Amino acid sequence: MHSSSFFSLSPSTQTKPFSSNFTPNSNLLQTLRPLLILLPSKLKLKTKTLSFHRPSSSSSSFSITNTITRILRVIPDWADHVKERGVQQNRTLYNHHNWVEHRSSLRHVRHFLSSLSSRVVLSLVPPVIVFTSFATIIAGYNSAVLERWLPEFFPVLKASSLSYQLTAPALALLLVFRTEEAYARFVEGKKAWTKVIAGVNDFASVVMAGVDNNADDLHVKMSLLHYIMAFPVALKCHVLYGSDVRRDLQNLLEVDDLQLVVDSKHPPRCIIEFISQSIKLLKLEDSRRNVLESKISCFHEGIGICEQLLSIPIPLSYTYLTSRFLVLWHLTLPIILWDDCHWIVVPATFISAASLFCIEEVGVLIEEPFPMLALDDLCKKVHKDILEVIATENLIRDQLVAKRNNYSKENSQNGWPYS
Repeated sequence: MHSSSFFSLSPSTQTKPFSSNFTPNSNLLQTLRPLLILLPSKLKLKTKTLSFHRPSSSSSSFSITNTITRILRVIPDWADHVKERGVQQNRTLYNHHNWVEHRSSLRHVRHFLSSLSSRVVLSLVPPVIVFTSFATIIAGYNSAVLERWLPEFFPVLKASSLSYQLTAPALALLLVFRTEEAYARFVEGKKAWTKVIAGVNDFASVVMAGVDNNADDLHVKMSLLHYIMAFPVALKCHVLYGSDVRRDLQNLLEVDDLQLVVDSKHPPRCIIEFISQSIKLLKLEDSRRNVLESKISCFHEGIGICEQLLSIPIPLSYTYLTSRFLVLWHLTLPIILWDDCHWIVVPATFISAASLFCIEEVGVLIEEPFPMLALDDLCKKVHKDILEVIATENLIRDQLVAKRNNYSKENSQNGWPYS
């Protein structure tokens, strides 16, 4: 009777989780305290309650799903990283040597050999692998059915190619129109920057010719020229992701001006405000001041076009339709081609996916035109040109004055000085 009462458990005891409420002796704790301090925090014993919990099935399934998702995203994330790294690379302006190489008869061989380093080609790795693998699965399944490795009620996956013959022109029009619209945006961005650079050169030449180098206006004139040179750099930083405004403008602006531009929400418009205030400080006639102020409109127009191209893409419904059409096309391609190609559907799907997705990828890349333009080189070139004109302005003026003085002493036969 005593043994049965000793092993009997009360109802309340049976429903509690396995735990221990044992509290060590205080003297023993004092003795072991130096050793407990030396142990890592995760290994220290809790003196109040020790509990053991079994992980729930939902958390374990979530961790497995999360792990599978991370594994499946390894290749797409790598391809996106390669693509974005290529987008952020600086483009260069072409010179004569570049054009000779560009039209070389060996360009096809050079372009083919550099395929593995092309960001466009590398960005196609995820979709091409997916659709080629799917074609391999379809071909393997159909072969298994034909070899009677599977029960007879499993059908061979094949279909008529008539639907592809009817829809192929529609897919071609989608890709062509998508690429043409993207290229039109690229051309518009190039024209906008051409106007900005031409406006900067024109503005600087008008300032140098229309503002005298007297003691009162000389400092303001030089500051105004530096603000004009800083505008395309600020606009470049505004439209290119990852640009450093402070680093790019530190050689063009003074420290206090640079801090105002960096702190502003819109650096290009802040530069325009510096230009406007500098023009007001110049001691000019109203006609000359109006001419200088009219040049600012070119800058506002450039900002408007660039922001429009940056914030408004090609209609997203068209982009979605093209992408879905391509995916559906290549998912059904192995089934359509099975009767004519059998296992050749695998390389056929590979070639089709690589070609059509490459065309679509080029359209997506040039849809944002500014990373495709050599904006850094354009800004450096206009800066170099204006500094060269500033450096040679006094030299040219002195030389022309000396020529005028020399020629004025010698008159021509009709009594007029040589011009």
